[in-house]
Amino acid sequence: MPLVTFLSDYGVSDEFAAVCCGVMRRVLPSVEILDVSHGVAHGDIRGGALMLARAIPYLPEGVHLAIVDPGVGTERKAVALETTDGRLFVGPDNGLLSPAVALSGGAVRAVVLDPSRWGMADPSPTFAGRDVFAPAAAALAGGVSLEEVGEPVSADGLVPLILALPQVEDGAASGVVFWIDRFGNVQTNITEVQLHELGITLGDTLEVVHAGRTERMPFVRTFADADKGRLLAFIDSAGQLGVGVNMGNAAAELGVIDGAAIEVRRAHSGLI
Repeated sequence: MPLVTFLSDYGVSDEFAAVCCGVMRRVLPSVEILDVSHGVAHGDIRGGALMLARAIPYLPEGVHLAIVDPGVGTERKAVALETTDGRLFVGPDNGLLSPAVALSGGAVRAVVLDPSRWGMADPSPTFAGRDVFAPAAAALAGGVSLEEVGEPVSADGLVPLILALPQVEDGAASGVVFWIDRFGNVQTNITEVQLHELGITLGDTLEVVHAGRTERMPFVRTFADADKGRLLAFIDSAGQLGVGVNMGNAAAELGVIDGAAIEVRRAHSGLI
């Protein structure tokens, strides 16, 4: 069965995501649509890119439609591309697709979408999801070639997503908050690699510094390994350091937001 996975910042309180799904089914009635999420924060390209990258290793092969497009109606390109592992991606060329494409082996072919071929001849300047991206994604899922939906461009010329890299120095790992999930867990760009460089292992007590405030917490395998209501550090399902609260909201307790700087080090003594 032809498959399109769909990620966007459209939300579910308006009709936008459903309209895009309806357009895809009009183009290809047999298409199966798998909603990854429509809860990306409005215009949050980085957040959408990270969400897609975390999901892509577990998604079936098919067409992956992603729309977080604050530049809609501008000169930014609308693209479709094929990766080394045979996946097809459709979305705006603003960095949104880049991490997932890299995880899929990199782009080998790309086109700039021509809506007059598989879309609206006169697309709305504010709803490319409906008029450009959705119909092209459905056409590709039905077996239409890339060249039939757009004009070829260099796969090397697509816009990358610049992500902050963690640093290890002076006995600490410094990084940023990449995202906050719906449970209030604070997900960072610090990985197990940096923690291993510092000699940090499960069971250690960590000091987490944000905005001049230092919190001490256990480094545990899972939430239930800490007392209820207690801050804890853990490695999330993507292999990155997270800060949570057993049955609570770490982001609210720490007062952190996406993009905030954060530093982690091993505490010199146990919990007080």
